[in-house]
Amino acid sequence: MLKVGLTGGIAAGKSLVAARLAGLGAVLIDADAIAREVVEPGTPGLRAVAEAFGPDVLDDAGALDRAALAAVVFGDEDRRRALNAIVHPLVRARAAQLAADAGAGSIIVQDIPLLVETGQGANFHLVLVVDAPEDERVRRMVADRGMDEAAARARIAAQASSEQRRAAADVLLENTGSPEQLTAAVDEIWHTRLVPFNRNLVDRRVAAHPGPPVLAGYRPDWADHARRLAARLQQADGRILAVDHIGSTAVPGMPAKDVIDLQVTVTSLAEADGLESALAAAGFPRRPGAWQDAPKSSEPDPARWEKRLHGNADPGRPANIHVRAAGSPGWRQALAFRDWLRADPDTAAAYLAEKRRVAALHAGDNACGSYARDKAGWFNGFADPRLEEWIGASGWMPPQY
Repeated sequence: MLKVGLTGGIAAGKSLVAARLAGLGAVLIDADAIAREVVEPGTPGLRAVAEAFGPDVLDDAGALDRAALAAVVFGDEDRRRALNAIVHPLVRARAAQLAADAGAGSIIVQDIPLLVETGQGANFHLVLVVDAPEDERVRRMVADRGMDEAAARARIAAQASSEQRRAAADVLLENTGSPEQLTAAVDEIWHTRLVPFNRNLVDRRVAAHPGPPVLAGYRPDWADHARRLAARLQQADGRILAVDHIGSTAVPGMPAKDVIDLQVTVTSLAEADGLESALAAAGFPRRPGAWQDAPKSSEPDPARWEKRLHGNADPGRPANIHVRAAGSPGWRQALAFRDWLRADPDTAAAYLAEKRRVAALHAGDNACGSYARDKAGWFNGFADPRLEEWIGASGWMPPQY
């Protein structure tokens, strides 16, 4: 079951996207509709709202007077938070029930206007954001909803900013063209990303990304990609001690393959094995086979470099998830090497030169395995002794758990 969180600012075009996804076969769960349902007459939700805000928020028939309630909470952050504390848990519980009832192979799309504001992104395998320029949204609100411009801009200002939504987006739909263009974009995402992502989830399979190792220019948004993936991993199981962005994409300015590397810290490899099902359900199936980091040439016990390797089921975001035991040599090296590259531009340049050399050697490959293995000699011969020198000179210490 693929869980997609759909959000967007007022008048951005989210309703059109939701309707199209439902038409393509998604199970649509509308948070606004559920929010109305959970405060219908006779519900515990309505009783709680009336107790918190007084009888004046009820009409003569005992139903919720939405205009009266809006007048109470609009512009009062404390009252708004109090209302959300009542309604949001009820909405989430009902949405979870509807998703569970949909079936294991379904694509669930939850339409949540305040997804970013309420920090729910990690609850989903994918967050889809619909956005449009503020002036265009204001124009739509004035023309289609009869609002005056000041009121429209006040409504926009009360929601998350465009920048905040974009930072939360795994998929961003720019609604600046015609409805037909937006619908076509939704169709493409459905067929090229959502359907294969769901199939990979059901089969517990990492998305395939064949092709040679290609170094891309540094992308500042790699940090946002890593943060979103890390939040999902952290939430997958309470036994995870930490999730860290490692590898070249974690080094500002460093060209790299467009693959996010994350290190998941656990207490032992036995515990790592126990996380396999939880990580697969979160969208990160285990890669088959035994995996081991390249141990140092002087290592008396190479088995200490063993790890578990997972990947991303999402075809739109390649990622390697290295699950290592806290205190193991591979765990320590991954963190120290990242911090060394961040601190020492000369070492970063030397590593980039080695990556370019090896990438050129494997430009005709259909996978990146040989590229990764061929860098091991550089680590053993050049990087490892210098890394230990840097650790000693800088006083670097690994995290403690």
